[in-house]
Amino acid sequence: MAQEVWQAGDAYEAYVGRWSRQVAARFVPWLGVRAGRRWLDVGCGTGALTSAVRAAGGAVVGLDPSRGFVAGLPDVVVGDARALPFAAGRFDIVVSGLALNFVPAPDRALAEMARVVTPGGTVAAYVWDYADGMAMMRHFWQAAREVNPEAPDEGERFPLCHPEALAELWRATGMTDVEVTGIEIPTVFADFDAYWRPFLGGQGAAPAYLLSRPPEEREELRVRLSARLPARDLRLTARALAVRATAPPGGPADPRP
Repeated sequence: MAQEVWQAGDAYEAYVGRWSRQVAARFVPWLGVRAGRRWLDVGCGTGALTSAVRAAGGAVVGLDPSRGFVAGLPDVVVGDARALPFAAGRFDIVVSGLALNFVPAPDRALAEMARVVTPGGTVAAYVWDYADGMAMMRHFWQAAREVNPEAPDEGERFPLCHPEALAELWRATGMTDVEVTGIEIPTVFADFDAYWRPFLGGQGAAPAYLLSRPPEEREELRVRLSARLPARDLRLTARALAVRATAPPGGPADPRP
């Protein structure tokens, strides 16, 4: 498994951050939270979800372990989702975008999110539907498996990124009124080069895998992808899975068996 790098904000934006911003713009209204509430964005990255919260009138603090991603963002704390540096009940709503599946022990992170939200507050997140809903990545991994049958695949690697798994994780932490929905957005590229270039930035699972391979393998993968995709006006789709629930009034349950 290639080691992912989460430091270069511009490269991340070109690869997937710009698509996360479109999802965030639909995710925040879906939560139905009144303006002026206190928000925490766990795993805020380059600020896609944080920006959407502010645009909706929320007062938001961001947290992320990557100093490179959060450089220049206001009201951001560098920290670990599994040990949030905030007092219990500080926020009215705690959210996370495209982060929980990359956190070791996401159950501990969710328990922390439930701890710092007010009793009866909202805890919500969205993740990519890697298995079925991410055409731009599905094409990449299918070609990668043709070149190297042992290539990893995000659809298999992240079992949390399924509706049932998300709902079960939220319930195991003591949440009630759990709801999961899909948010689908268009991902449009002017030509194949516009699609391919962000994979060379090294930020995220697929780009990290690509840069870990020898040059001749990278070129073969590029050729296979270019043969299966249109040369111009690539119109694909991306789907995120969004989950929201109400935090327990007596604090989070311990998710460990």
